[in-house]
Amino acid sequence: MTAVIKGNWNYPTTIWAGPGRIAELPAACKRAGLARPLIVTDQGLLASPMVRAASAALGNAAVFGDVQGNPTAAHVEAGLVAYRAGSHDGVVAMGGGAALDTGKVIAFMSGQTRPLWDFEDVGDWWTRADAAGIAGVVAIPTTAGTGSEVGRAGVILNVATHQKKIIFHPLMMPRVVISDPELTVGLPRWVTAATGMDAFVHCFEAYCAPGFHPLADGIALEGMRLIATYLPRACANGADIEARAQMLAAASMGATAFQKGLGGVHAIAHPVGSWFNTHHGLTNAIVLPYVMEFNRAAIAAKCDLIARVLDLPTRGFEGLYAWVLALRRELGIAHTLAEIGVTVDNAAVIGAEAAIDPSASGNPIPVAATDLERIFRAAVSGQLSMPG
Repeated sequence: MTAVIKGNWNYPTTIWAGPGRIAELPAACKRAGLARPLIVTDQGLLASPMVRAASAALGNAAVFGDVQGNPTAAHVEAGLVAYRAGSHDGVVAMGGGAALDTGKVIAFMSGQTRPLWDFEDVGDWWTRADAAGIAGVVAIPTTAGTGSEVGRAGVILNVATHQKKIIFHPLMMPRVVISDPELTVGLPRWVTAATGMDAFVHCFEAYCAPGFHPLADGIALEGMRLIATYLPRACANGADIEARAQMLAAASMGATAFQKGLGGVHAIAHPVGSWFNTHHGLTNAIVLPYVMEFNRAAIAAKCDLIARVLDLPTRGFEGLYAWVLALRRELGIAHTLAEIGVTVDNAAVIGAEAAIDPSASGNPIPVAATDLERIFRAAVSGQLSMPG
């Protein structure tokens, strides 16, 4: 008998989860106070049946689909032009992390007068925003990875500096999320694997981040357990609705947990994505074991608990580390960054930018630019000191 995979949740925001719930989009927009929304999606979904159906169901919505994998300020600006031209009153963000982030930032910026970069997640910069000018968002994830549907921020690339910037405000949290696993059934296997590993890294880095946040720790542990159980199933059979539903839940859990912090994996992945336009989840999946090795002394006890939660045959750091490497192989994840076109030509720049990335502050061991450069070089070449 298939487990129950449908529910209504109000943490961290209102989430309507379960197969077929995209049919409730008009009700979600009404609940969120959206009468004339702009549907923001990515180029790959623009002509898809799911986007056409969403637009038809709403009747009075327009569609903006000029979003790419690593969204830039230009994508946000183009979306704002469409938003204002159509006199829209909110956003339906539909797609993967790029579309969700862009949609949230468009809604946030729709009523602001200051430039985008004034709202970077630095100190209390978010207080510069006019809260009354932040439009509502309904978020519909079509991948199970970033968890952006339950996030209060959007990651936007500053092309002038080659740096990914986090735009943050508490009111950027979507008002309603529709988490429908049927929308993820058509994902290619490699996207399922890469986005699923992104969710795992969110949970893992959040759990290993220093600080006291038992709520985030508990969510992160269960998220990792779900991913260990259901990601291989979702990759083996993309039509496995239960696996798809559990992965969507795990992705939202990862993003909920990482309010505690992230770490070196994300600190490196962000500038790598900026300079080489790599897939974020895939980059995280490749970099993960190299950062695990660097952090071993600080995370050994936590890795032992994770290994017990996952019921691995070998416990401790070694057991979890071996499992991560084996899972990557099973899912077809590349072992080195070089395999996805990354070089060490600007390794010092990558290290320096990783060091100032907000994620670096959550690493279990304090990291300098030289440390992150060394880890990056190892990930390009595939040099792991432990056997794998």
